[in-house]
Amino acid sequence: MRRLVGVVTASGLLAAGLTVVSVAGGSAQAGVEVAKPSAPLAAVGTSGGYAELVERVAPSIVTVRSERLVKPASAPFGEGGELPFFGRGFGHPGPQTPPRREGGLGSGVIVRSDGYLLTNHHVIAGADKVRVELQDKRSFVAKVVGTDEASDLAVLKVEATGLPVLEFGDSDALRVGDVVLAFGNPLGIGQTVTMGIVSAKGRATGAAEGSLEDFLQTDAPINQGNSGGALVSTAGRLVGINSQIVSPSGGNIGIGFAIPSRMAQDVMSQLVATGRVQRGQLGIAIQGVSPEVASSLGLTDSRGALVSSVSEGSPAAAAGIERGDVIVAVDGVAVSDGNALRNRVASTKPGSTVTLGLVREGTAKEVRVKLRELATASNTPGRGEGAEPGRLGLSVRPVGPEEARQLGVEAGKGLLVAEVDPAGPAAEAGIQPGDVIEEVNRQPVKDAAGLRAAAKSSGERPALVLVNRKGASLFLAMELPKA
Repeated sequence: MRRLVGVVTASGLLAAGLTVVSVAGGSAQAGVEVAKPSAPLAAVGTSGGYAELVERVAPSIVTVRSERLVKPASAPFGEGGELPFFGRGFGHPGPQTPPRREGGLGSGVIVRSDGYLLTNHHVIAGADKVRVELQDKRSFVAKVVGTDEASDLAVLKVEATGLPVLEFGDSDALRVGDVVLAFGNPLGIGQTVTMGIVSAKGRATGAAEGSLEDFLQTDAPINQGNSGGALVSTAGRLVGINSQIVSPSGGNIGIGFAIPSRMAQDVMSQLVATGRVQRGQLGIAIQGVSPEVASSLGLTDSRGALVSSVSEGSPAAAAGIERGDVIVAVDGVAVSDGNALRNRVASTKPGSTVTLGLVREGTAKEVRVKLRELATASNTPGRGEGAEPGRLGLSVRPVGPEEARQLGVEAGKGLLVAEVDPAGPAAEAGIQPGDVIEEVNRQPVKDAAGLRAAAKSSGERPALVLVNRKGASLFLAMELPKA
């Protein structure tokens, strides 16, 4: 189970030593009473609490247990060796440690009576076996319908019917101060419900590069084990999927984050229909507008997103967007910052045309842009597009323009490794998630089919794989399994 995701980049949080943690769920402390709850008072039980609501919701909350095979890297110079792939290349594998199975714990929500559930991507990422446990003690092996790393969501399917369902609510209608309840299995102690309020909306933690974040922040205690659990309104509707906390120690301090139900519902519908999520892309790099930058650009305020670069051949370039433009609206709706712009564009279907309001050298303009599809790790059915866990043991996808800039590679060339089967040929060769495969057997590769064909050209020899790892080129030899 993944714990530490990253450090929040806001200077105040860094000074406090706070980290963003992917949790397995939500836990509770005494809730804060508010004058106007988000549902009629009839939603509160006759006891004056939420017991009746909890009785209704609890059967829809499940425990998610995942298992994965972990194969330790060999050390060519003994324990503490610093060059794990040197020995492999010259026939000195070094000491071997047998593979071990690693378990993970999280929560999930039944959203369709025919067996479809929502959980977090990080709860089941890399798992080769997923099991779901219901409140009534039934247990099912679950199929991974699809995962979306960008939103940290995943859809599971169990072979059962007539399951208790938690209906979706409208996360957009939530207000700061509304009462919410967090359900899940914190720290594996069993199903738990806690209460708090919506502390903020539209939050971004910056926990993962390329992630799409529009979090609901809540003080309802959330702890490890509750990832994938439900954030529920006092009307008994699903308004969020618990995902992260900010904490100096990994424990709850009252700053938790849930993925809004609006985003979860959209991602789920696409994963169920096609196994992948399509998102729009402009093809630009953006940054925030500080008061100082706003002043230098002649802006009256610091809202909007400043364009720091435009990818050649991108939709933005075709529309005439330039470096230094400040995008302030999409289809007439104001965008407060870069994260709001990213979310708005990503939620728009590729091929759609949007109207951007921007400011260029003090002059307001409007441009129309036809979006193309964003290439992300989320565009993966099950384990990923082109995944061959039984043969090559890796999942790959094209490298997008912004990713190419960050990785130091040329856009449109090579394949980004999204996942690696720890027991497969790719892992044995030393290929890692985040590597960019540029060539196989001296042949450039641009898609999964090309990768397979180039690998097959090896015949009986190991495939010679050229990868780019953080800007550095590296040749690796990959032994292919016998057909």
